[in-house]
Amino acid sequence: MLKKGNKLYSILTGTCPKCQEESMYLNKNPYYLGQIYKMHERCSHCNVKYKIEPSFFYGAMYVSYGLGVGIAVAAFIISFVFIGLSLVVSFAAIIGTLILLMPMIMRLSRNIWINFFISYDSHAVSNK
Repeated sequence: MLKKGNKLYSILTGTCPKCQEESMYLNKNPYYLGQIYKMHERCSHCNVKYKIEPSFFYGAMYVSYGLGVGIAVAAFIISFVFIGLSLVVSFAAIIGTLILLMPMIMRLSRNIWINFFISYDSHAVSNK
């Protein structure tokens, strides 16, 4: 079970990496594509600024690439090796999987990227 204080908790829930009390995103649903990148400016609990510097989240593109490659490899192995689909159908499964999971990959990559730079602080709420 994930508990607060764990980076994985912040990454998977999209909560503030410092206090883990509030969602960083205006809309928690990543499939609401109109607001996929819309974030609060600051956390209302610990006042941490999410966009540390201009273009901060450009680094998340590298994380997104890694996640995408990992998911594509997993989709290929599942479809080609385990299910036994043809090579062409397996590549179609990769494309379909990546399109279907794109919003989640984009959010996860941002969550991972910001957690590289901001650590959990159990006293963050009281330091407000």
